Amino acid sequence: MCLAIPMRVTAVDGATATVEQEGVSHDVRVDFVPEVRVGDYVLVHAGMAIECVDAEDAAETLRLMREMADAVR
Repeated sequence: MCLAIPMRVTAVDGATATVEQEGVSHDVRVDFVPEVRVGDYVLVHAGMAIECVDAEDAAETLRLMREMADAVR
């Protein structure tokens, strides 16, 4: 099973971007989404941005992930 996390792009430097979610930031490769810009949301899996998503879809996915996490606590 694969899990990709929606994260907001805060910086782009060539084929690398810095992404952030809930205060946690990571550097990821953006080879699959070369059109990505600061402020965009991307799905991140294994250090790679694999797809751009709109802000509403990202928010809904994150809400559902929080809901699932709360259910197992």
